Amino acid sequence: MFVSQAWAQGAAGAPPEMQFLQFAPLVLMFVVLYFLMIRPQMKKQKEHRNMIAAVAKGDEIVTSGGVMGRITGVAEHHVSVEIASGVEIQLQKPAISAVLPKGTLRKAT
Repeated sequence: MFVSQAWAQGAAGAPPEMQFLQFAPLVLMFVVLYFLMIRPQMKKQKEHRNMIAAVAKGDEIVTSGGVMGRITGVAEHHVSVEIASGVEIQLQKPAISAVLPKGTLRKAT
């Protein structure tokens, strides 16, 4: 009396091809997400790691905070950077955001 008939019971026995097609948009979404977001980010991280590993004394850099300077010493996890004449700071290597071309920074006179 209070229970209605379930007409959709026949849909549970759908063929396997139809069940796979239900998940196809979800799988397609993850594939697109991988190629548009994850893969480029991984490539960018790899380039940054290689850049940090290649820094040497005398390179001109920009930090993530926007400070520009010349590397005066390199250790395993940090670098010494001269930001002004006689002013030297210590930075962690991951704080380096870019290596500038030689001669970008001019000497203060």
